[in-house]
Amino acid sequence: MDRRAFLGTLAGSILAAPLAVEGQQAGKVYRIGFMSVGQPPRAWVVAFQEGLRARGYIDGRNVVIEYRFTDGSFDELPRLAAELVRFNVDVILAASAPATFAARSATAKVPIVFAGVYDPVEIGLVTSLARPGGNVTGLSQISVDFGGKRLELLRELVPTLRRVAILWHPANLTNLVQKKGVEVAAHTVGVDTKSVPVQDPNHFSSAFEDVRGADALMLMDDPLFIVRFHQLVELAVRSRLPAIAGLREYVDAGGLMSYGAERGDLYKRAAAYIDKILKGAKPADLPVEQPTKFDLVINLTTAKALGLTIPESFLLRADEIVE
Repeated sequence: MDRRAFLGTLAGSILAAPLAVEGQQAGKVYRIGFMSVGQPPRAWVVAFQEGLRARGYIDGRNVVIEYRFTDGSFDELPRLAAELVRFNVDVILAASAPATFAARSATAKVPIVFAGVYDPVEIGLVTSLARPGGNVTGLSQISVDFGGKRLELLRELVPTLRRVAILWHPANLTNLVQKKGVEVAAHTVGVDTKSVPVQDPNHFSSAFEDVRGADALMLMDDPLFIVRFHQLVELAVRSRLPAIAGLREYVDAGGLMSYGAERGDLYKRAAAYIDKILKGAKPADLPVEQPTKFDLVINLTTAKALGLTIPESFLLRADEIVE
């Protein structure tokens, strides 16, 4: 299957249950580009569509969404971004930092909105949260805050925690700042860290050889991992390693635990940015927002498989328990 057919299949599978279309409305039809490394979870796309619908934008009536997904690698991003620019899209939604960088490299004119990018100031996507500058804005997360909270949760489940391994993807700048956030938090509480970089899926198995000696594992948020959560879950359980990720999709795939911003909420809120931009606002004048909804999700079946006993007080704090 060639690349275009593959991308079409991905978009088609996500949009298998499209929003209702009542016919083309007279007036301008806006064109939105949606860029992602790999196929994003369908719930994120649906949340984005719902956010648009709430503001009067119906795909196929007064807005057309051009979906561009890679096969999970970063290599195709520059070409896909250039393709969206040639299609004269009015705005681009970028689903990760690599997608945002690719879009920004392709155009300084088309507005770009990102969703859930870690530390956009530190990685150079925006000038400041209050005044982003340029043609990029969106919704961000802070790596130190999340790293500290996830480490705290691991320590509650593994009271003997002395060393935590960090699985990260060096090609993604946000993974570097996420990793630093964990290291800062770990140093504060006297926990050692082991850096385990992974360049591609072919290195997953050898990476889990490298985590031997660690008491727990923390997965950084990265598209390389998101599209292969099932494989990572299998390796973590086989290694009998308690692991935490930032996305609840990790738990859906059988992982032990996740804590982080509810990503669907971020995509729904991204629709508000796009609405403002389509009505004339400039990205440079739209402050970058932080998450407002955070979820702790626990998989009891996986906990039992790992021989972990989860305290009742811990379960009571969970937003969702999977059994």
